[in-house]
Amino acid sequence: MFCFSRRYEVHGEQGGISTAITLPEGFDPERDRCHMAVLMHGFMSNKKAKVLTAISGALAKEGIASIRFDFNAHGRSEGEFRKMTISNEISDASAVVDYVLSLPYVSSVSFVGHSQGGVIAGMLAGMLENDTRKRPLSLVQLAAAAVLKDDAIAGRCMMSKYDAANPPEYVNVMMHKLGRPFIVEAQKLPVYETSMKYTGPVCLIHGKEDKIVPFSYSEKYHELYKDSTLTILEGEGHFMNKKAKEIVRLTVDHIKRNAEAH
Repeated sequence: MFCFSRRYEVHGEQGGISTAITLPEGFDPERDRCHMAVLMHGFMSNKKAKVLTAISGALAKEGIASIRFDFNAHGRSEGEFRKMTISNEISDASAVVDYVLSLPYVSSVSFVGHSQGGVIAGMLAGMLENDTRKRPLSLVQLAAAAVLKDDAIAGRCMMSKYDAANPPEYVNVMMHKLGRPFIVEAQKLPVYETSMKYTGPVCLIHGKEDKIVPFSYSEKYHELYKDSTLTILEGEGHFMNKKAKEIVRLTVDHIKRNAEAH
């Protein structure tokens, strides 16, 4: 397995996006071609999230490349957190997909997203449904945080509360400033309506003990997608660290199976 970083090879609306590409051991970018998974982290996380790095390593063992990246204002990417929105995270992910598909050794892509990254992955897949070049071969959503819309409507984020009818310029959320633009957009965000446009195979995984995003949100995704499987894991919480091996196995199997089908 070969992993290398490229800082600011990609740029989003808030500036440079820090990325890390992992290639299978023995892979020659000058000679070989491969499928690549685009891995998307969650709210206030980064590309080093344990579940994503574990998936990245497991994919490499199966001959599949991956790219992890920091959304704007996260990790080593540029930007101000209070200017972060779902829209500009979708734009970040889209820019990463464009970059990946410009690499001569990449034949096709799949998307994997955890929590808020799961929302981004689903919405972007739906937006790309009719783009034969960029459309992902498969999608994996880990505890996708579709709850963010209901939270914004209710005036809450994590332990913080605010007036949903008149959101402040920013809300303090665990030492971060969540900006009003995020809240206002989230209240009207077409999460499911956009995601369900994707007709490819979807693997939904959710912890039954998730206290941040109830598993009912993944159940709704499952009802709306045309081709999806749903696994609810007993004893697993939001951060996917109790049954990591099973989560990695389900994710890698899904991506590999659908990549090989093409």
